[in-house]
Amino acid sequence: MGNITQNDNSGQQAGSTKKTVGQYLFDCLKQDGITEIFGVPGDYNFTLLDTLNQINGIQFINGRNELNSGYAADGYARVKGISALITTFGVGELSACNAIAGANSEHVPLIHIVGAPPDQDQKKHKLMHHTLMDGNFDVFRKVYEPISAYSAVLTPENAMIEIPAAIRTAKEKRKPVYLSVADDIVSKPVIFREAPTLTSPASNQKTLEAAAGHVRQLLQKASRPVILVDVKTIRFGLQPAVHRLAEAMNVPVATTMYGKGSFDENHLNYIGMYGGSFGSSEVQSTVENADCVIAVGLVWADTNTASFTAKLNPLVTIEIQPDMVKVAESEYPNVHAGDMLLAVEKIGYSGKSSAEKVCFPYDQITGMADEPLKAADYYPSFQNMLKENDIVIAETGTFFYGFAQVRLPQNVTYITQGGWQSIGYATPSAYGASIAAPSRRVLLFTGDGSLQLTAQEISSMLYYGCKPIIFVLNNNGYTIEKYLNVKTKTEDQQYNQIPRWSYTKLAEAFGGNAFTRTVRTNGELDQAITQAEKECAERLCLIEMIVEDPMDAPEYMQEMRSYMQKQQSQK
Repeated sequence: MGNITQNDNSGQQAGSTKKTVGQYLFDCLKQDGITEIFGVPGDYNFTLLDTLNQINGIQFINGRNELNSGYAADGYARVKGISALITTFGVGELSACNAIAGANSEHVPLIHIVGAPPDQDQKKHKLMHHTLMDGNFDVFRKVYEPISAYSAVLTPENAMIEIPAAIRTAKEKRKPVYLSVADDIVSKPVIFREAPTLTSPASNQKTLEAAAGHVRQLLQKASRPVILVDVKTIRFGLQPAVHRLAEAMNVPVATTMYGKGSFDENHLNYIGMYGGSFGSSEVQSTVENADCVIAVGLVWADTNTASFTAKLNPLVTIEIQPDMVKVAESEYPNVHAGDMLLAVEKIGYSGKSSAEKVCFPYDQITGMADEPLKAADYYPSFQNMLKENDIVIAETGTFFYGFAQVRLPQNVTYITQGGWQSIGYATPSAYGASIAAPSRRVLLFTGDGSLQLTAQEISSMLYYGCKPIIFVLNNNGYTIEKYLNVKTKTEDQQYNQIPRWSYTKLAEAFGGNAFTRTVRTNGELDQAITQAEKECAERLCLIEMIVEDPMDAPEYMQEMRSYMQKQQSQK
């Protein structure tokens, strides 16, 4: 690499050695801040990995399987803004499918690079291993088309066009993209192509002005506006603009379940999470009785709206999406969210006062030290231990719903998979987050059932020196599934039972050194937290929480189950 120089994205300069396809690919990823690439080696990606091994400033991070590596890349991207994954053809890329679909659902930009069989073998339609034995080498790319925002097969002729286009698409759409490159193409020199100069399309000014005028009409009549912040605010980097708008308007601000962490939860105007009929009745009343709702990045999904019990009056709702605005029943396309938020700010609406003092569900430590662990008691302890700049990952299931009402300190990166909700996501995601930000404290909250799907990545954490604090909620099975299935008595749901593992022995089994504790009472949990906060500077920590009642759950889940039972009884 010493004699390779770069002139913009030309791949070569006069008197220099041409870059290969692989070198050009990895240099482009480096330029976008990717310093680690996740994946699993396979014979069709060896040339990719050998090339990567020769490039300074970027390294390969090995996972225990492709699915977990995809989850890790997802977590990494949520911390650093974008990520990359390398798999081998067929068996590897299909193993990663679930993770890529999740990144698509959750608006996470991820570059999936697939090492394919040699180009000369593909052209001859040879029957190669890791294929369907039919000579078709394009079938898996077609599988990826619906779950990726862009797909391409790289060649020396198109590499300088396709690679920048794919990366640009991932960043703009906040979606995964797919690049396949044959094993014998990786080391071939790129052929110079002048990439087209692309500029991000600007907002249509006339449409923007029309939308702002419509918003002004609503606000002129409003005396109880509220701002509702959802997940696309995080994904598209809109938090600063939303914060400025909240400061200028001085009105109550709520977040959704998916949008948790998108607004400073210590801000005077923050009133909590809007969870329809399952969440806080005070927040529900404020949002649903507002005479103007400014909803930013809203995703109107079942688990984000408490089974669609959330009710917003469409006639007074301003819905600001990344590339369009809807005001009442009028749609305004080709308007960027950042421009619209600034336009709303310039309207000059100012509330009379900040939100009234709000009591959050877990502000008070409850439960006696010798009492057995219950959700009502341990969530306040978790809230109490959180610090600014933490990375918090909550697994799909009990923790997803319980943590939705934990009050986060400033600058906490909060990671959940609210929409896709693939159990097992959180552990490898925490691994990816730990690699992305080695200087930040990572806290993983996962359940016993979820951990059993992807526990291998604790081995990866130990191997790469990651030091998260891991809380394993051992409540004897899939409690969330028992709550969701209201058709059958919980004692009859044998499929929701799982094997009993010795979770505190996992680190030893994986050949690593960790601080571990098993706790059953509030006092034991508090002591374990105190010790883990000291130990995590040096090693991974794992605290197993044994809960006696398998149906113990946060209040939100109890409300959800009650609603579902009523719905079931009416069928």
